[in-house]
Amino acid sequence: MGFGMLATSISSGRRPADVERRERILEGAERAFVRHGFHATTMQHVADELGMSAGNLYRYFPSKDAIVEGLCAVDQEGRAKAFAELMAGNRNIMEAISAGLRKHVFAHPPEKARLTVEIWAEAGRNPRVAEMMRAIDADVLAGLEKLMDAAKAGGAASPRLDSRFGARFFLTFVAGLFKRMAIEPDFDAEAETAMAIGVLRALFAGALAPASGAPGEEA
Repeated sequence: MGFGMLATSISSGRRPADVERRERILEGAERAFVRHGFHATTMQHVADELGMSAGNLYRYFPSKDAIVEGLCAVDQEGRAKAFAELMAGNRNIMEAISAGLRKHVFAHPPEKARLTVEIWAEAGRNPRVAEMMRAIDADVLAGLEKLMDAAKAGGAASPRLDSRFGARFFLTFVAGLFKRMAIEPDFDAEAETAMAIGVLRALFAGALAPASGAPGEEA
């Protein structure tokens, strides 16, 4: 899912100076990626964004790929927290997912959506980035499938819901929304949220399912 859930406002607390410095570097790197474009950004751009020397930057991250790995780790931490919040307690799961979509998808400004799309494009050129993106997608799919299993177990979703299909469909659906957020100047987040919730309700009702039979055959 790219850095759709990237937690750029990292909580402050008493931590080792090197940990805080790495976090500040990751925040600065994301700003540099937005400013210059992901593919065009160099380590020097990142260093300039942070007001530090390139040599000092290399002490913490030896390459741009290493920075991307660091951003992925932050992304994973935020994503795990988001899924935990969705499944916590006795919350209405549809209301929780609606709130999660607003917070983790539709609240992103267009430049963040463009960055996500640029990183996906970079995955087509850079095998290491592609590997990281596949790992993120696998993590998101596992979380969505677990969420849908929990919805079925709690009676919030129909037993007919195929959780694996639902997770894959919704990941593809949200990826399309990120693309539209990136390129449509009049993207209407509220209208798209309503559409996304409608799709989720259809999934949870078991109204969306993979076609039976081979491709091209009548179901």
